[in-house]
Amino acid sequence: MTPRPPGASPRSATAPRLRSDAWLRGDDEVALANRVALASAGLGISADGGRPVIGIANSASDLNPCNLPLRDLAGAVRAGIREAGGVPAEFGSIPLGEDLMKPSAMLYRNLLSIEIEEIIRSYPLDGIVLLAGCDKTVPGAIMGAVSADLPMVLVTSGSREPAMFRGRRIGTGSDLWRLWDERRAGRLDDAGWRELERCLACGTGTCNTMGTASTMAILAETLGLMIPGSATIPAGYPRGRAAAAAAGRCAVEAVREDRRPSALLTPAAFANAIRMLHAVGGSTNAIIHLAAIAGRAGIPLPLDDLGRLGQGIPVLADVEPSGAGLLPDLDRAGGVPALLRELGGRLDTGAVTVTGATIGEIASAAPPASGAIRPAGVSLGKEGAFAVVRGSLAPDGAVIKTSAATPALLRHRGPALVFHGYEEMRRRVGDPALDVTPGSVLVLAGCGPVGVPGMPEWGMIPIPAKLVADGVTDMVRVTDARMSGTSFGTVVLHAAPEAAAGGPLALVADGDPVAVDVAAGSLTLDVPDAELARRRAAWSPPPSPHLRGWPALYRDHVLQAPEGCDLDFLRAPTKEHRRFVEPVVGRS
Repeated sequence: MTPRPPGASPRSATAPRLRSDAWLRGDDEVALANRVALASAGLGISADGGRPVIGIANSASDLNPCNLPLRDLAGAVRAGIREAGGVPAEFGSIPLGEDLMKPSAMLYRNLLSIEIEEIIRSYPLDGIVLLAGCDKTVPGAIMGAVSADLPMVLVTSGSREPAMFRGRRIGTGSDLWRLWDERRAGRLDDAGWRELERCLACGTGTCNTMGTASTMAILAETLGLMIPGSATIPAGYPRGRAAAAAAGRCAVEAVREDRRPSALLTPAAFANAIRMLHAVGGSTNAIIHLAAIAGRAGIPLPLDDLGRLGQGIPVLADVEPSGAGLLPDLDRAGGVPALLRELGGRLDTGAVTVTGATIGEIASAAPPASGAIRPAGVSLGKEGAFAVVRGSLAPDGAVIKTSAATPALLRHRGPALVFHGYEEMRRRVGDPALDVTPGSVLVLAGCGPVGVPGMPEWGMIPIPAKLVADGVTDMVRVTDARMSGTSFGTVVLHAAPEAAAGGPLALVADGDPVAVDVAAGSLTLDVPDAELARRRAAWSPPPSPHLRGWPALYRDHVLQAPEGCDLDFLRAPTKEHRRFVEPVVGRS
């Protein structure tokens, strides 16, 4: 607790110990000025203190349709905080939007985390409710709150209403990628393309497939950071407002009970989250985000845990792109609590949540598997949804979402067709004279965290136009980029080290034999060592145009994918690193 300046009133023996009291309690000029500032916003505070001040970090923005439902939910959160005796203090946070933010919202995830941590540090907040939705707002906000380690609760915006296209319900992202190939092959005309555009503009909220936003909400609930059952509530549902109000009340209770992220985010909680990631066939992006959150909490989470913890985990969520349903179907089937129940003894049921209930208690009150949640005996897969591969082409590892891949391609050897960067890739895949066959391995290099910078979702390389026209729907692809959680195909992602950092991906040439064997966990470049040494001697790091600003700082400090693409100085490997340094509270 930060010492109060001379002249502060003594603390009552029965008053709760609140962080905000250092700013607001007492009769000196500093406390008075601070109370006046809040009173000007309609937030009256007694000189005796004792009422928890709960920050509401609201990432709603016109630039991000995924997060727009948060404008309505913020009012419910405020009401819940007041009902529980707290003081709600809302502020805006960076609206990381996948649709419009270029080259990728991933470039700014760590910046959001810094913003959240520093607002918590510098203001008189006792706890925080994070209002997030779109892909990077959830992990970025959580990372900042974990670093500050004040009691926190997450509220997500919910998925958007599914669109109807020519009599068929379609999912966000996944069906767009399929219909884009239909258009490229000449099977969807201009009128159909314009019709698709109109129907996809069907409302606000996150992707209604198992994209990164849905995945991260489900994992946040599994980690114990949300109101049980709230992660899958679609946008606009009355239950969403009720859950938001409950989150406000929960935040006040968490302050009074001192339930901090450090007490919830244990190794067992992260193991549960990885198992849930497999069970829902979630986004590959979540692998990076979980590693980043664990790094802030000081919890080791090596990449190989992804494969180890997926053993024997059934893929339960029958949701695109791994399955056939959409997020509203998963919600109707019982959401996360029902998934926890079906996973049963595969989880650590003693893990505690921000509500005080354990995972086991939540699971025991949930309905049995039905609808879009398959019973374990008839799951979409028996050994998880992901695999880790490594070898001469990715010494530090790469990942593949096996639940959305073509089984026949999980063991494959073929000649590389290499694209160095996004512009080259987009230009060449449409070339009707491109020297490519269905057996080729498409390689996209130079698109990792340092390379762009920001590691965009370019990894689902489009099938070359000449092959799309022939009916080819999947090929083996290898890249240091990411792909959307709504994407699918036999795509090996996050190859580390990335090409821009001198990884082997930078040395691949057209025609080089590339072999992947998912069952064996291998990804190899079959080129003699002497030839690779010759290529390495001729290679130099690509220059960056970013000589200043955030992109330059990011490039200088970003870590590779297995470490979560966090900035090196934001991780907290030791207890001393995790110590939150309070500000000196005095005249500003």
